[in-house]
Amino acid sequence: MPVRYDTGAPSRGTGIGFPPFVYRFLRLLAHLINRAYWRVEVDGAAHVPATGPVILAPVHRSFMDFFAVSEVTKRKIFYMTKDEMWRTPLLGSFLDAVGAFPVHREGADRLALDRAQDVLERGDVLILFPEGTRRAGPVVQDLHEGAAFLAARTGAVIVPIGVGGTAQAMPKGSKFVRPVKVHLVVGAPLAAPERSARGRVPRTQVHALTEQLRTDLQALYDTAEGRAARPGGRAGAPGG
Repeated sequence: MPVRYDTGAPSRGTGIGFPPFVYRFLRLLAHLINRAYWRVEVDGAAHVPATGPVILAPVHRSFMDFFAVSEVTKRKIFYMTKDEMWRTPLLGSFLDAVGAFPVHREGADRLALDRAQDVLERGDVLILFPEGTRRAGPVVQDLHEGAAFLAARTGAVIVPIGVGGTAQAMPKGSKFVRPVKVHLVVGAPLAAPERSARGRVPRTQVHALTEQLRTDLQALYDTAEGRAARPGGRAGAPGG
């Protein structure tokens, strides 16, 4: 049985809780910053299902990718962040309130996967960067299989997202954020692998889904980068 963890509850044992309006206020603030400072535009937002479990799977080139990707849906988004952030009780409670849950990044964190599975089994939205960490360059290389694994376990669809412009706005290692135009291109959802008659998902299907995700992300990333570099450009492409 997976470990159950209410990712929306107050932090463990702190006795500190934040009311729901905190999350709504922060989402509104993020939206205003996205639109005013980075002029974020989204193509293909209709690809994100309005109900049911969803894994948002963006490319990852900047610390600000999460903030930009929040524009693709009005649904509450849950996400992993490094476990060191929970060392301070107040900060830990705040992170719990805004949909975060801890992950130990030095190795495979089974508890984090269980918490992610719990989010999806509740029918919520999980953002998961399939590249694992911020990378550099125009090529989407080998992906982690966490997204495909969770899709297989929960039946969630995977929505690939190309994010263009964030590498220029705030590249890895930068301490400053430039007001560079950001463009998101959301691709068609990828269905979870089908289970066998014995209720299992063959490992080959997990590999195949991960490779399909990589191919789609590359096309979407190329399109998003092109549109971010050409304000007003709306040429047809994946997710458009």
